[in-house]
Amino acid sequence: MSTPDTAAPARHPAPSAGAADPGSAPARWGALGPVGLVLAGGVSVQFGGALAVTLMPRAGALGVVALRLLVAAVVLLVVCRPKVRGYSRADWGTVVVFGVTMAAMNGLFYQSVDRIPLGTAVTLEVLGPLALSVLVSRRAVNLVWAGLALAGVFLLGGGVGDLDPLGAAFALTAGVMWAAYIVFSGRTGRRFPQADGLALAMAVGAVLFLPLGIVESGAKLLDPVTLGLGAAVAVLSSVLPYTLELLALRRLPASTFAIMMSLEPALAAAAGFLILDQTLSTTEAAAIALVIAASMGAVRTQVGRRGRAAVPEA
Repeated sequence: MSTPDTAAPARHPAPSAGAADPGSAPARWGALGPVGLVLAGGVSVQFGGALAVTLMPRAGALGVVALRLLVAAVVLLVVCRPKVRGYSRADWGTVVVFGVTMAAMNGLFYQSVDRIPLGTAVTLEVLGPLALSVLVSRRAVNLVWAGLALAGVFLLGGGVGDLDPLGAAFALTAGVMWAAYIVFSGRTGRRFPQADGLALAMAVGAVLFLPLGIVESGAKLLDPVTLGLGAAVAVLSSVLPYTLELLALRRLPASTFAIMMSLEPALAAAAGFLILDQTLSTTEAAAIALVIAASMGAVRTQVGRRGRAAVPEA
C-alpha cells in the first residue's frame, strides 16, 4: 500500500458526478464528528460480536458470517438504493476488493472466536490497524501512541503463548484484513456518494460467503430464531459500524483512525461482561486504561493538527 493513498481520507475530495450534496445524509451524520462516528461504530460492532458468539452453537461460524453479510447487504441495498451506472472500471474494482476484504475479515475473525476467547481474538486482531498506523504515520508522536496502545493490547491479552495456534493465526490474519478494510473503506467513500459503495461491497461479500455458510449450516440458517439473531448481528456488527466508519474515514486520517481501533479490546471486554458474563481482572483493567490513554492521545493530536491546517469544511 502507498502512504499517499492510505492517508487520503484526511483530505476533502473535490465534488464529482453523482457526489452527495452538503445537505445529504453524510453531512448530517458528520455532525457527530469523525471521532464520535468511530466510537459509536466500535460500540456497535463489539456488542454485535458478543451476540454472534451466542449464535454460533445454532449456525456455526461460517453460517453466522453468511447471515451477517446477507442481511446487511439486503438492508443497505434497500436503504441506499445505489446507482450502478456512471462509474469507472477503477471504481468497480475498488468496490469488489472492498467486498472481498470485508468477507475475509469477518470469516477469519469468526473462525478465530470459535477457537479462542472473544476479548483475546479482538486483542490480536487490532494489531493490524496498529501496524497500519505506524506504516502510514508522518508524525513521530503517532509512533508513541501506537506503542502505548500496543503495550495495552498485549497486557489485555495476557500473552499469547497458551492460545490455540490456529485460532491466534486466524485472529492475526483477520487483523491484516482489518487494515486493508480501513484503506479500501476510505477509497470507497471517496469514489461513491453516501453509503452506496458500502452497500455494493456488502453485496459482493454476501455473494462470496453465502455458499460457505450453506455448506456448513444448511437448513439451520432458515430457523426463525437463527434468522432473527442473525439479523440483529448484521445490524450491530455490519450495517451501523461500517456505515459510520466509512463516513468517518472521509474526514479522519487513516493513521489516527487505526490507533483509535485500539479501543476495540476495551469495548469487547465491556460487551463480554454485559452479554457473556465475562469479568475483568486488575491486569485487564490496567490494559484498558493504557489503550484508552493511547486513543485519547491520538484524538488530541488529530484535533491539534486540524486546528493548524485550517482544512475547509465539507
